[in-house]
This record gives sequence, structure tokens and C-alpha cells, in this order.
Amino acid sequence: MISLTQSPPLLHGRLYQLPTKRRTLFTVRSSSSLQEIDKSSPSKVEERELSSELYASVPFPSIKAKKRVVLVRHGQSTWNEEGRIQGSSNFSVLTKKGEAQAETSRQMLIDDSFDVCFSSPLIRSKRTAEIIWGTRKEEMMTDSDLREIDLYSFQGLLKHEGKAKFGPAYRQWQVDAANFNIDGHFPVRELWARASNCWTKILAHESKSVLVVAHNAVNQALVATAIGLGTEYFRVLLQSNCGVSVLDFTPRPEEGSPYICLNRLNQTPSSPVAAGSSGGRKTSKRIILVCQGSTQDIEASFSNLGDRPLNMLGILQAQKTAELLLDLKVSAIVSSPRSACAETATIISRVQEAADCLGADCVPRYVEMKQIQDLDVAEILQQSTKDTIDVSSLRPGCLNGLDDEVMSTLWEQSGRAWHSLLTELSDESEKETIIVAVGHPTVLVALMGHCLNLTKEWLGSFHLDAGSISVVDFPDGPTSRGVIRCINYTAHLGRWSIPITRSTVDDESF
Repeated sequence: MISLTQSPPLLHGRLYQLPTKRRTLFTVRSSSSLQEIDKSSPSKVEERELSSELYASVPFPSIKAKKRVVLVRHGQSTWNEEGRIQGSSNFSVLTKKGEAQAETSRQMLIDDSFDVCFSSPLIRSKRTAEIIWGTRKEEMMTDSDLREIDLYSFQGLLKHEGKAKFGPAYRQWQVDAANFNIDGHFPVRELWARASNCWTKILAHESKSVLVVAHNAVNQALVATAIGLGTEYFRVLLQSNCGVSVLDFTPRPEEGSPYICLNRLNQTPSSPVAAGSSGGRKTSKRIILVCQGSTQDIEASFSNLGDRPLNMLGILQAQKTAELLLDLKVSAIVSSPRSACAETATIISRVQEAADCLGADCVPRYVEMKQIQDLDVAEILQQSTKDTIDVSSLRPGCLNGLDDEVMSTLWEQSGRAWHSLLTELSDESEKETIIVAVGHPTVLVALMGHCLNLTKEWLGSFHLDAGSISVVDFPDGPTSRGVIRCINYTAHLGRWSIPITRSTVDDESF
């Protein structure tokens, strides 16, 4: 195994001001990588307002061929189990559960081809990488920049000990991590710089398919810096033990920084909807975005997007999604009025309503169903003049090819749809509210953008497959920021799911 020496951090990004409108929780950003610059310490109020607004403009290095990077967090460790703050310490090892999670991830990735594996040198991550890598003969490399976030005096403490010993500092770590300061360091800012440095080395490596095995915080930073999100997005893009995230890098014709697309986020060995918490925080408000099943439109383009029903594969995908959601008590199912979406919603509804009917005297569960016109984007997409885009598969980053006027209209309409979903979620009559929204992948991508308070330029930064689900939790309620639990989760589709990686034989696929 080869070890890489640490290099000086590389900073990235551009500054965009936050618009003064509803849910002003994040700085709105352009779709280029960002990295915060440290500065002299202002007052705490100024620090909270300004810390995420100072960025340097340096793009990612150009690449010559498409590259797919698969990120995996290590399995459960002994200190995870104890509730002890690990940081970059190297005293914990995988538990039996952690070893089993790593084995499940190995099975998840067993048919996928990789050219190289980058791993954190810490025991818990390195062991996870060894289990997943199995009998592969390709190169494994450790890189100290992939170690977990440096938490200095916090490391080794149980969480209640950290709260008792550090008081206000621990509170800031919980509620304002981007500006958290300990022992003269800003750990999250340092982590973002380190993640950018990692990308420079990963992209410089001559490989098309890369496995990276690391940790919770550093994987969050890797995802965020890749798609251009600053430190205020820490704890927004969830990374569970052995969760798999995928990023696609596509070279630009004119060289320069590559197009970057988050293909999936946090595909876990266990169900993404099983637990009612996000990152250890209890949540009673949740939106589940369900991508319609496959339709009878094999050769469809944006200008030829008709109202087609589900094909047989689409029906199977909808049934598998309904099974995944079986143990949840869904409050309402909202869908586009288009045939494929309405069919998918109906299949989920029937399974939900039959969920409690296991005995002779049962009473069927009622699930409210609604259709929202703003979730129907077919007519908007048909306005596109770029017929070369195949919407039957919607390859990663393909929405970059939409006309600007079409993107603006799509963004405006999807914003109204997102507001409608938040209104549905605000029902205080129910202690727990779960809204399922079914739509075309294009509108669901836009909804995630609104959730993250981004701009229309981000439409090409996310990807969804037919039959996938994406989960957004609201641990502080629907008026506060959402936590993305997973994006483009497809493991529930079983044999009909899309492999994490694809053949690297030709340049047309990852």
C-alpha cells in the first residue's frame, strides 16, 4: 500500500450574495467549487454573518477523460458505539457490526470496476477499505489528507463530557460548526481546505474509476467542495456508516475545471427510511422524493416528451419503492398529474393503505393523494431546442444542456412546488408528518436545489435514476433547513438497480 505525503491546501470558489427571501439559511452559490478563506477574528455576530462569504476563485484542475469517484464512509467503530468524539484520533477499531457493514458494502460494489483505491490511514477506515477491496489486485493508497476532521481537545471525550467541559464551545460545535473555534483552530474551515487538496490529487491520478474510503466529516467536505458548497453545509449532506456516495467528473471541451455531478449520496447498507433521525438527531418531519418508474419512451428527447405510462420495468420499480416505504406511516402522497407519476403514486398508496390489514378485522389506512400541477414540467422541457438530450436515461449532468430560458422557467415553477410541499409538511395536527412527492427526475433535482437554497445553475449538479428515492429530513421543523439523508437511493430495486460504477472500457460510460 502506497502512502501519499500531505501537500499544501488548495482553495476554491466564487462569492455570491444571499438573496433576501424566504428561508435565507445558506449563501446562494454558483456551481463551482468553493473554499473559505480564514481572516482576522471579527465579533461573534459578524463572524456568523460573514464567515461563509469570503472565498477565493481557483477552479479544479482539468481532466482528459471522464472520471467517477465513489466515496465510502468506514463501518461502525468502537468509539461510534460508545458515543465518543473521534476526530482524527486513531484509537478506535471496527466493531463486529462495522465489519458486517463493510462486508455489505463489498457485496454492493463487488461487480463494479475500480482502477485505484484511496484510503484514510486511520485504522477504522483502512480496515473498511481492505474489506471492500477484497481480492482486487489494483493499487491501494493511503493519504493523510483523508483523515477525519481534527477536533483537537474534543477528541476522546464522550459527548456529555465535551458539553460539561467546554460548554459554549461545544454548543457552537453543535449549532454553528462552520465558525466553531477550539485551541486556536477552525476545524471545519481547515477540513474544507484539506478536502480541496484531496480532489487535486485524486483528479491528477490517471484513472477513470476511483474508490475513496474515509470518514463522516471529510466525506461531507469532499462532496460539498466538489459541487461548490461552503462550510455552512456541514451536517447537511448526511454520511452514514458505510454509506456510498458517487461523483462524476466530465472534461469540458475547452478544458478548464470539469463538469461535476453528484450521482448519488449516502446509499447505505440498511434502509434509508428505517430510522427517524438524521445524523443522530430525531426528526418527525420528512419529505421523500420518489422518481417515477421507467416509461414507454425509449427514444424520447426533451422536445418529444409525451404523457407515457409506466412500462413493465417501471411498474416493478414502483412496487419495490412501495415495499421500501411499507413500514412508514405516510401522511400524504403528492404527484405530478402525468401518467407515469400518477401510476407510481397509486401503487405506493395501495401498499400503504393495505399495510395495517394483516388480520381479518383490520381497518385500511387512509393515505391522502394529491396532484400538483407545478410538479408537471413536461411542457417546459418540450420548449428546449436541444433535441440531442435523451431524457429516457438522463445521464449525469445532462441538465447543463437545457436552454437558459427553459432552466429559468423550470426553476421558478419548481420553487412553487417546493413551497407547496413545505406547506403540506407544516401540518401541526400530526406529531409525525411524512410527505411522498412523485415526479419526473428533472423536477425532483430542482426541488433538491431549492431545499439547499441554490440557484438554477445547479440543475446539472445532481442526478436521479428511474425508481430512485431521495430523503430530506427536517429535525428543526419545515421552516428550518433540511438535512439530505440520501439522494438517488436505488438499492431497494435489487436486480433492477443501476450499478454504482459502469465499465471503464470506453469513454462513453463510467
